[in-house]
Amino acid sequence: MEWVETTAKTVDEAKELALDQLGVAEDDAELIVLDEPKAGLFGRVRGEARVRARVRPTQARQKVDRRDKRKKKGDEPDGETVEPSVAAPTATSTGSTTATRPAAAASSASTNGSTPPARRLRPAAAATAAVPSNKETSIVSAAAVGEQARQFVDELVRAFGLQGTTSLVEDGDDLEVQVAGNDLGLLVGPRGATLQAVQDLARVASQRRLGDHDTRLRVDVGGYRVRRREALGKFALQVAEEVRSSGTARALEAMSSADRKIIHEALAEVDGVSTRSEGEDPSRRVVIDPSVD
Repeated sequence: MEWVETTAKTVDEAKELALDQLGVAEDDAELIVLDEPKAGLFGRVRGEARVRARVRPTQARQKVDRRDKRKKKGDEPDGETVEPSVAAPTATSTGSTTATRPAAAASSASTNGSTPPARRLRPAAAATAAVPSNKETSIVSAAAVGEQARQFVDELVRAFGLQGTTSLVEDGDDLEVQVAGNDLGLLVGPRGATLQAVQDLARVASQRRLGDHDTRLRVDVGGYRVRRREALGKFALQVAEEVRSSGTARALEAMSSADRKIIHEALAEVDGVSTRSEGEDPSRRVVIDPSVD
């Protein structure tokens, strides 16, 4: 996943913007603060915060052979692992049958009552054989991720006993699964809480299942997110006017990171006010402060 850079008035706001672009939680991202605002005269702030972020890369776990490797003293003269036998793999990429010969020889020797000679397995060769290469399977197309997410949401709608049509909207690495229909409020929930949970589950069923870290996936039900953005934008402008007239800061109710982003963006170009976020999730909220021109 390539790095993304965001700028905002504060470091916290820049981080929130970066996480929203990546579509992941803070625990799943690597964040680097490049620039921080500096305090100027009379309480003013100079410059902007600049943050670089990317999705935290995941590493495939190596398969560990957990067979009993306890040996008597003196069995390992040259420091290499000595095992009495090596189990044949169930399948190989080349289809060769020569890998089954050690196991067959061990079985034959056991039948004759003799002890088979010890077989040395070099650690480097063992590690290479245990971990298959997955370079080719690590590349997943955005279309495949989106279709997987759409199918999951479609099945979820039917599981809720609702009538809705799911569709996928692609814009490069930006994906949005949209559900259209009537009486879909059950999938939205109070203030979009259920919709956020549905979106998180869709990401697990598609991005994490397929090993994708490049796409940004969202889910919308009945156009809720569009209406929510419009309503929050109008509300933010109304509160900003009150703050500018009274000269008193006002803290809004706790919101999700997506809703806080809407507030920050709606007031970014409004004169006389500034915004910041305070608190910890799920109680994190936006504070609108009067600014001095």
